[in-house]
Amino acid sequence: MLTREGDTLKVAGPMNIDSVSALLAQSTGMLEGVTLVDLAGVTEADSSAVSLLLEWRRQAKDTALRFANLPPALKSLADLYGVADLIPQ
Repeated sequence: MLTREGDTLKVAGPMNIDSVSALLAQSTGMLEGVTLVDLAGVTEADSSAVSLLLEWRRQAKDTALRFANLPPALKSLADLYGVADLIPQ
């Protein structure tokens, strides 16, 4: 589930293969003006979560989108895939 508070997009619940499509659809139109994605509420993450974060970065275009409170599993996957630098914190 996504909620927006000012320039922050908050993610709650799982970010996995079963939920990423819905999160992507829900985020349509929500990223404009967002500078921070807070992942403190994420309960589960798999490799599809890494893809979603990269897609949000792509959609943000010229906005310096940052990510906060990455779950350890998500950090590990980003490191493993060599994309940690593309997910600024």
